Amino acid sequence: MKKLINVPNLVVDEMIEGYAAAYPQYVRVLPENKRAVVSVNTVRQGKVGVIIGGGSGHEPAFMGVIGKGFVDAVPVGNVFASPPPDPILACTRAVHGGEGVIYMYGNYAGDCMNFDMAAELAAMEGIRVETVLITDDVASSPAVERRRGIAGGFLVFKCAGAAADMGMKLDDVVRVAKKANDNIRTMGVALSPCAVPQTGKPSFVLGEDEMEIGLGIHGEPGVQRGKLKTADETTDDLIDKILEDMLLESGERVAVMVNGLGSTTYMELFVVFRRAEQRLKQLGVHIYRSFVGEFVTSLEMGGCSISIMKLDDELAQMIDYPVDTPMYVQK
Repeated sequence: MKKLINVPNLVVDEMIEGYAAAYPQYVRVLPENKRAVVSVNTVRQGKVGVIIGGGSGHEPAFMGVIGKGFVDAVPVGNVFASPPPDPILACTRAVHGGEGVIYMYGNYAGDCMNFDMAAELAAMEGIRVETVLITDDVASSPAVERRRGIAGGFLVFKCAGAAADMGMKLDDVVRVAKKANDNIRTMGVALSPCAVPQTGKPSFVLGEDEMEIGLGIHGEPGVQRGKLKTADETTDDLIDKILEDMLLESGERVAVMVNGLGSTTYMELFVVFRRAEQRLKQLGVHIYRSFVGEFVTSLEMGGCSISIMKLDDELAQMIDYPVDTPMYVQK
């Protein structure tokens, strides 16, 4: 599997260097830690600091959404690996404006351990930190609190970032983030594997005529492997599994995200969205705002995910909030 890289072990540092050079009007890398990427124009006194993060390989997540209305800083981990406590703490110090900091990240053991450690160190410096775990992946566990965080985190981050930019206090930003997470469900499908730069080998194997429902964004096993189906059949499978877990009633409003995993064309993503819209329309559910594209990828993995977030008036306001970031702009 061919990649445009130099030294495999330097790929993350070189990516960050290139990203910061491309978007100096948005971000800077902290001189004390080359894995701490911070906004140049959103940190201010009296505002809750918003930090998200995780492993590399999911671009544009996570550092692609540093900017106005979204997040203030991102500690960057190695490919598919949690950032260590040091860049997390460096980011925390950089964005603290006197009103505390919120951490949001996927529910993975390494992330939980390292972010918790950073939160404890921040508390020793007098910085209040609160955490919201992303648990949107329906396939990963029947128990919500044990689920992984995948693409739906993008919408949770957006809601929390809006709340913070609007001037809400930390407790309210946390409340909004938890409400967003509680009301979102995601299901994904993989068509082809990805390869971590350090190995250059596929992370899993699928036959030319196979697909896997529920596969994780790091190649974690899914819930159903079988023959490749049509776009409509695959979309129905994903929607059905979401609806088994989240009751949607006629008249409700939702945000819908169809997220490409790295090598799926926009043509395919729009075909999938078309079917998702048809299914929700049949239920009398109104798509209030849609998101189609690459938001949380898995290197060059083939496939996509569908996320559905139920909206009340407050969450609709957060979803509508304008943002200006290097890799996502919403007027």
